Amino acid sequence: MARILLAEDDESMRRFLAKALENAGHEVVSFGRGDLAHSHLKSDIFDILLTDIVMPEMDGIELARRAAELDPTMKIMFITGFAAVALNPETRAPKDAKVLSKPFHLRDLVAEVDRLMAA
Repeated sequence: MARILLAEDDESMRRFLAKALENAGHEVVSFGRGDLAHSHLKSDIFDILLTDIVMPEMDGIELARRAAELDPTMKIMFITGFAAVALNPETRAPKDAKVLSKPFHLRDLVAEVDRLMAA
């Protein structure tokens, strides 16, 4: 299964997503701020970065760009209510990043993670 770094500023959503992914057999390390997640990326290896876009201190797009610089093989998925922002070329989000628009069902999240790992 995957090692996932989850960055989501909404605490209840972060716990909910982490629990669903762990129940599906994945290992999840989670943070409520992009800058804290980025600091952890410097010293640990993950298969997937799963990040919200709108967060304090460092948004998910900046986190994804920096994560891709640290590990170009890491897969990136945005979870957001602002899919158009993630898909806008001006944001310079990593081009291979996947976007899962809120609201979504947890089984859809797990299925997308499984697809990313299989790719």
